[in-house]
Amino acid sequence: MRLSFSLLIVVFVFSCQPKENTVTQSPVSGEVRTNIKYAKGFTVTYLENSKLVEVTKPYATASTGIKYLLVQNGSAVPKHDKNTKVITVPITRMVCTSTSHIPLLDYLDETNALVGFPTTDYISSEKMRNRIDEGFVEELGIDKSLNIERLALLKPDLVMGYTVSGDLGQFKKIEELNTPVVVNGEYLEEHPLGRAEWIKFMALFFNKEEMADSVFSEIEKGYLQPKALASDITIRPTVMSGVVYGDTWFLPGGKNYAAKLLKDAGCQYVWEDNDSNGFLQLSFETVYEKAHATDLWIGVASFKSLKEIEDADKRYTKFSAFQNRNVFTYDTRKGAKGGSEFLELGYLRPDLILKDLVKIAHPELLPEHTLFFHNQLK
Repeated sequence: MRLSFSLLIVVFVFSCQPKENTVTQSPVSGEVRTNIKYAKGFTVTYLENSKLVEVTKPYATASTGIKYLLVQNGSAVPKHDKNTKVITVPITRMVCTSTSHIPLLDYLDETNALVGFPTTDYISSEKMRNRIDEGFVEELGIDKSLNIERLALLKPDLVMGYTVSGDLGQFKKIEELNTPVVVNGEYLEEHPLGRAEWIKFMALFFNKEEMADSVFSEIEKGYLQPKALASDITIRPTVMSGVVYGDTWFLPGGKNYAAKLLKDAGCQYVWEDNDSNGFLQLSFETVYEKAHATDLWIGVASFKSLKEIEDADKRYTKFSAFQNRNVFTYDTRKGAKGGSEFLELGYLRPDLILKDLVKIAHPELLPEHTLFFHNQLK
């Protein structure tokens, strides 16, 4: 769950060269060290019995990073500057604040580490829902309504948070109660595999680097295969995205994570030449002028049918993609309480998203694939 404006941002989800930070064997746990290939938002330096982790861009306007010194349980804390936060690892109990953190725990076999979450109905994971239903995950409230005292009573080893605006006020209040807070900046990654690679960030707190590396390698392989199939395509269908909120149409910029997925799927996103890596806010007329003749409309928020779209705004029916019934939602899969699986699992599994997009744009390339997140509206 992304709170406030970020809930709006993730509605439109949907070539950088990977960088290598190759390391060898960890002196801490004997496991493979973190090997960062795509992610730009965090770094790891291995020390004796500790790991220095820096979130280099904790939020969009940040001018400096945040450092965390992960010290093995029972080991002496090495010298560090006063701004570096010390956390004992491996942890066993944590509070998360975004549904995108949940699959990271599931895939590391650490589902049972979660003890608190802002609004548990948003969680879709079956494994985590079982834990919630058994009463092991406390509901804590959203944003300013977060019950910090109740959180502290859970005695988590850390809280994994995020901030879109850069407001760290709530985090400081939590830390005043002797609960460490780690800021996760995964949502700022531009490359789909860069975002998925934050499973390696989560793994650092559990000493599960080797497991995370194995999980990510499979995801990477699953992404690069359909990308390679689509790379030789000469005819690319044009694609539009997003819907109107109020008087404004929100859609991904040309350097956005979503635009990267569309490009890798062999699509021509009509705003792909735009230089923004954020989200554009345009008038209906501006979007119509540029996108009225596009082949596909992918990403229509929570609309479940063409009739719903038409009832919301009859102007939508003027687009060729609507008239040709080539409108696709990513929000087909829902959790037991209505949470979006796409907005939870999708960030860790861009391979599944890409296969869906290739199937939509070039069905002949993946004849055996069945759409996982996406569905054609009727």
